[in-house]
Amino acid sequence: MYAPSDSFYERRVGVAWCSICREYSAAMVFVPRNEHLPDLLADLSMPERDRLARSEVKLLDHLDRLVRRGIWPARQP
Repeated sequence: MYAPSDSFYERRVGVAWCSICREYSAAMVFVPRNEHLPDLLADLSMPERDRLARSEVKLLDHLDRLVRRGIWPARQP
């Protein structure tokens, strides 16, 4: 949302998603500058990333599949 030089850089849009009721809410959340946020789409091809970026429904369905497969969120040892 903000450039690294911006004083608001540590604020991000956080989304809470319920796979069962298929509803979500969003809010601005604090994320420290040194916190690494994983890119769950990094392994996808550019056409697939673009397809998901154009549709919230497709993106949420993709994330739901990752959760069902146990891929995300990352399991803590």
